[in-house]
Amino acid sequence: MKLIIAEKPSVGREIAALLGACEKHDGYLSGNSYCVTWAFGHLITLAMPEDYGIAGFNKESLPILPNPFELTIRKIKKEKSYVADPGALKQLKVIERKIKECESIIVATDAGREGELIFRYIYQYLKCNKPFERLWISSLTEKAIKLGFMNLKAGNDFDNLFYAAQSRSQADWLVGINASQALTISAGYGIYSLGRVQTPTLALICKRFIDNKNFSVQKYWQIQLNHTKELITFKSSSQTRWNDQKKAEDALKLIISKGTVTVRSAETKKVSEQSPLLFNLTGLQKECNKKLNLTAEETLNIAQSLYEKQFITYPRTGSCYIPEDVWVDVPHLIKALNDRKSLIEAVSKLKWGHFSKRIVNDLKVTDHHGLLITDKIPTALSGNESAVYDMIALRLLESVCSPCKKEITTIITEVLHYEFSSKGTQIIEPGWRIIQGNFSDESEDGLEPLPVLKAGDDLVIKEAGVLEKQTKAPPLYSEASLLSAMETCGKEIENDEERKVLQNIGIGTPATRAAIIETLFSRDYIKREKKSLHPTEKGLKVYDFIKEKKIADVAMTGEWELALQKIENGETSSEIFQKEIEHYTRLITEELLSAPIITEKLPELICPKCKTRHLIIRDKIVKCPDVVCQWVLFRSICGVQLNLKEVENLINKGKTTILKGMTSKAGKKFDARIVLNEKAETTFEFENNKFLKK
Repeated sequence: MKLIIAEKPSVGREIAALLGACEKHDGYLSGNSYCVTWAFGHLITLAMPEDYGIAGFNKESLPILPNPFELTIRKIKKEKSYVADPGALKQLKVIERKIKECESIIVATDAGREGELIFRYIYQYLKCNKPFERLWISSLTEKAIKLGFMNLKAGNDFDNLFYAAQSRSQADWLVGINASQALTISAGYGIYSLGRVQTPTLALICKRFIDNKNFSVQKYWQIQLNHTKELITFKSSSQTRWNDQKKAEDALKLIISKGTVTVRSAETKKVSEQSPLLFNLTGLQKECNKKLNLTAEETLNIAQSLYEKQFITYPRTGSCYIPEDVWVDVPHLIKALNDRKSLIEAVSKLKWGHFSKRIVNDLKVTDHHGLLITDKIPTALSGNESAVYDMIALRLLESVCSPCKKEITTIITEVLHYEFSSKGTQIIEPGWRIIQGNFSDESEDGLEPLPVLKAGDDLVIKEAGVLEKQTKAPPLYSEASLLSAMETCGKEIENDEERKVLQNIGIGTPATRAAIIETLFSRDYIKREKKSLHPTEKGLKVYDFIKEKKIADVAMTGEWELALQKIENGETSSEIFQKEIEHYTRLITEELLSAPIITEKLPELICPKCKTRHLIIRDKIVKCPDVVCQWVLFRSICGVQLNLKEVENLINKGKTTILKGMTSKAGKKFDARIVLNEKAETTFEFENNKFLKK
């Protein structure tokens, strides 16, 4: 009997159905000489400090450097301690029993770093030494699975992939555990979390927030002229920017008195705008955040669901290309889209027989190729699933189209000693842009045509005015722009040499970036305000402490991602990387322990219920230590975090100031005070009608 181990039950059932393993059992399926079982994601994880006999947060215990690392069954929190997850324990026993009974093993976990790690940790924990083969597929269609089983690969072909995954896992443990404990000890109260990728990401958000907040807006004035030539009306703007409004108005009077401007130059450039490449996961997440307002995590979950329903290929990909052997399937996939009503019009715009092969590049395909649809076309999807699916399909259609050809005309005019410029764009051949009918990007000027002009022509000034403008602060990150910053961390580096080395390296991977952002939310380090990401009071406090320290170094994190890629490619050893991480862990632990974090002085507040005990103030709660009283206040109320001043107002004055931007259960925004009633219960007080709600 052959044992197949999938990553999750849904994938296991798909494989079992194709292999004829239809007999249902508790935790597995069998039949036709196959047994198909599954993990529930990471059943086995790296052991925690307490598993090594290190309890609590103890300065003398740091740094904790396990050698060797131990594995343990996934744990869940129960009361004040962690215990083995009963579901994980039960399924692991099923896998262990079936491994003993089988003749050979076929690994069918997701074809990537984390999928490999999920199986190898189980394999190691169970001390298994049976040989195994690897099912390596990019989609879950019947055709792909059957082809994969016909071309099973030797398990040891993926040893380097495992070493990279294991190195990433152990590095995150070393940095995360030691740095978090060191910072928490330095803080003196509360629990703080730091990480190899999450902390540089937090640093990006906080630095941008501070730069935005401290930006000094400067007003300036420009003169705008209107002209008409050959029935085309167009505008021109002064090259000069005045910092003084009166000087701009004085210049305007002189220009109007002249009545005309003279064309100094008129240049037309032909531009060929290449079609976009296929989506990788990060590209899809950015587009979904911009157009559908989906978070990176929501997009990943939707893409994973579409993959498991066999509608798209493997979503956790970092590549935007496909290999030559997949190209032959592309026309068939595009024809299949005629079965989807929302895409028929877009498919009809394609020029068959003239497909561009821009997306074909064997050398640029990583573990998985760019995101493609499959030949299984969906008929009923939820709203967001449908929108994401169409986005992937439309990108495929655009990618095989010819370039969009434009003519961009720039006209420079002058009057007196002042220069003015006009810019216009004309589409010559729409190419790929015809698919969705978008002929310019948001960042580009509109498609304003310009008349045919030559140097020496005179233009009458039809209208003229002074426009007040102002310099713009660096925008706060949205999830889309943060993903871009994580993807191209080299651009954030000031040192020219370092930036050149790291220009194509990101922090995190396409598969992990969404989880990193969600971790920052769960740690209460960042919050959303509309589409923008803002650091919380706690996040800024952490950033202020770590901003000059090695753990916030974007360049170093990028170098690690490069090292992990080299391990995966067999270009360096995991042992070398491990030693570097251990050395780094010692340095940051010492750094974080050497200077206590500057914290706000906690106010001494008496419990409003028992009127006797001093309240305990924590990051998330304020509570009375009396076991009989048990008064507690959660500091996060309807999405707004109460700072210390508001906690003090509530306890001493009985109410907070007006808190803006709270969110009701129905998702509606509202402003209100938090008020303590006579029973020391919190209620809302609204500014207009004083309506109280518990």
